[in-house]
Amino acid sequence: MEMHQVDSSNVAAIGYDDGSETLQVEFNSGATYQYFDVPEHIFDAMLESTSKGQFLHQNIKGAFRFSRV
Repeated sequence: MEMHQVDSSNVAAIGYDDGSETLQVEFNSGATYQYFDVPEHIFDAMLESTSKGQFLHQNIKGAFRFSRV
């Protein structure tokens, strides 16, 4: 999975695997989470958002299954 470094106070990098529809989020704290069954347009929107942490909170957390890696 290719990870994209992002400019965020909370998120260090995000990546997406289109085959499994898995979004991976690496936080500045060092924690990494995977979110499952995420449509690619959600990943694209997160990449384009001005606040990655706010986008994650409003559109991903609570909406998709997840697991800490």
